[in-house]
Amino acid sequence: MIIDGKELAARLKSGMARRVAQLRELYGRVPMLAVVLVGENPASRSYIRGKIKAAGEVGIESLLVELPVTVSESELLANIERLNADERVDGVLVQLPLPDHICENRVIASIALEKDVDGFHPLNVARLWRGEECMLPCTPKGIMRMLADNNIEADGKRAVVVGRSNIVGLPMAKSLLNANATVTIAHSHTKNLGDITREADILVVAAGCAHLIGADMIKEGAVVIDVGINHDAVTGKLCGDVDFEACRNRASYISPVPGGVGPMTICMLMDNTIECFERRRK
Repeated sequence: MIIDGKELAARLKSGMARRVAQLRELYGRVPMLAVVLVGENPASRSYIRGKIKAAGEVGIESLLVELPVTVSESELLANIERLNADERVDGVLVQLPLPDHICENRVIASIALEKDVDGFHPLNVARLWRGEECMLPCTPKGIMRMLADNNIEADGKRAVVVGRSNIVGLPMAKSLLNANATVTIAHSHTKNLGDITREADILVVAAGCAHLIGADMIKEGAVVIDVGINHDAVTGKLCGDVDFEACRNRASYISPVPGGVGPMTICMLMDNTIECFERRRK
């Protein structure tokens, strides 16, 4: 079965729209998401358009702060501090990547913990790994919702995550571990990758390498979640880290690219923004 992230995201956003309307009735206002864009990176601008569009669909207000690529780190931090102090703003997101002269870690750490909709703040990361209440990063949160919506249990399963980024791979592994899966993390230095991926009941691939996983690298009946977004060198079209056509008849469930994890990531950003609003009201 194909896991349709686009369709699931549409269903969830419909429910979020009703939830936001109730918040307006209760509090006289709706959540506001502030997005900071540095420079003119076309991919970053495209991602931001998608996020602002999704916010509008569920009734969340959005504020776009655009800064030139030459902005200094201190100026960027001052803008973030202004958003931290603005009571109208419930969530703050700085679009990555940032220019080389700016330290991403310092920028992420400067976002107020209670407004960290990306779940990247060091204290949110620590809380995740300590098993405490935290803001879960959007992509792992979206994947866990995709599994739950298809009644795919992680409890007792062998899970393999290919990729070890702070944004996807590591929090994904911990999310599956929290769901009582036995988790292996593979990466670019892993030898004999296929030997490991073939053990997976649940395989999540976030390596950023087009068609990395072929049919001979998954076991019959595996659940395959493809996080990769690449351009196919032959067709020029978007493709994932998994060879979808080769794997679709071998997997029991598989997510496509596009239309799989991507829409769910943006959907969970909306969910996190609402959650930040509700926590701040408490």
